[in-house]
Amino acid sequence: MSNASQDRLELFRRYRASGDRRLRNDLVEANLQLTNTFVRRYSGRGPSRDDVQQQALLALVLAVERFDPEMGVAFSTFASRTIDGELKRHLRDRAWAVRPPRRLQELSLELRKVEEELTHGFGRAPTVVELAEALDASVEDVLAAREATGSRSSSSIDSPTREDGLSVVDTLGSEDASYERVEQREILTALMANLDEREREVLTLRFGAQLGQPQIAERLGLSQSYVSRLISRTVARLREQFEDMGDDDGESGNAP
Repeated sequence: MSNASQDRLELFRRYRASGDRRLRNDLVEANLQLTNTFVRRYSGRGPSRDDVQQQALLALVLAVERFDPEMGVAFSTFASRTIDGELKRHLRDRAWAVRPPRRLQELSLELRKVEEELTHGFGRAPTVVELAEALDASVEDVLAAREATGSRSSSSIDSPTREDGLSVVDTLGSEDASYERVEQREILTALMANLDEREREVLTLRFGAQLGQPQIAERLGLSQSYVSRLISRTVARLREQFEDMGDDDGESGNAP
């Protein structure tokens, strides 16, 4: 062991014995370079670089306070594990504009990693089904995790978001055409709940996972012709029920 390493261990022993803040601060300053790798790794994943840097520094302070020089482990190893773990926890728990359930937070983080690995391995973007199999999750969970990823960031309502330079706050109070689409999705969700399990599964694979009819047939052990008929029949029934509900609303709205 070099003299510098011996001196640093001795400094840790003195800090453990005294709890002197000046010694702690000296140790933090001497090891600041350990945060650089993790700041580069986790910047751009939601929080700003300054936020990541601050969290990494706090994690380094925590590592200095917890490190026991008698463990036989290098401080650089111990600190790296601490910084990495604290930043992952920060991203998972605090970097969401709208926080989804913890299970989806964790799956969303894992999804990004697996998607990158499969894309590199396949030479193309993986399908939702391939992602589900790699993650040992359902197609529905993967789709929900993808949607949850969009909750990781938000922008100010004063920030320009349109080509005409208007911000969200400039359009508050105006009619939003997306309200109608939200209402339509709610109606469709209610109608889907009335389908049997096989019908819901086939429609989810076709329109959620974007699988073709041959893939759906192979996955479910059905004939392609049966899958085709089932999709056509179910979609036609949903469309008819959807239109009937719209007509009913219109009639009730015009009733005296």
